[in-house]
Amino acid sequence: MANEDKKDFNAMLNDSKDMPKVQIITDEKSIEKYGGDRMYFAPPIAYDEVMKKIPYGKLITVGEIRDYFARKSGADFTEPITAGIFVSIAAWASYQRNTDETPYWRTLKANGELNPKYPGGVEAQKKFLESEGHTIIQKGRTNIRYYVKDYEKYLYDVRMDLRR
Repeated sequence: MANEDKKDFNAMLNDSKDMPKVQIITDEKSIEKYGGDRMYFAPPIAYDEVMKKIPYGKLITVGEIRDYFARKSGADFTEPITAGIFVSIAAWASYQRNTDETPYWRTLKANGELNPKYPGGVEAQKKFLESEGHTIIQKGRTNIRYYVKDYEKYLYDVRMDLRR
């Protein structure tokens, strides 16, 4: 995202547009890739609400959040592009607030990868995660990426919230 300092991310976070909604897709490749034709769109605030549930020392991936929303809504999958955008909006909205912090640094990309689109980039996320006891590893020589070592051991099971 560009010009983050000029955007009101809390307004974006609270703008649900026409979400939540389920849309039926007809593209055969997408149906095959995602395992069905019922695509769920969660509003930005829903991502923030899930991200706030992740306790100290625990982690979640955007994919886990998407799976949770799909199960909760009865859809086959949650739309992936808006998911990534809305997770970033939640992070920046928290960064812009003085209260009611969302521990966005605990939300990782696929395979435990740190998110360079968060406030302060991977360096800031790395500091937060290391302060909670996680080890960060670097992969790649030219396209350097950072990951939480053994992130699977620290995943928070958000599906437990479905049972409540």
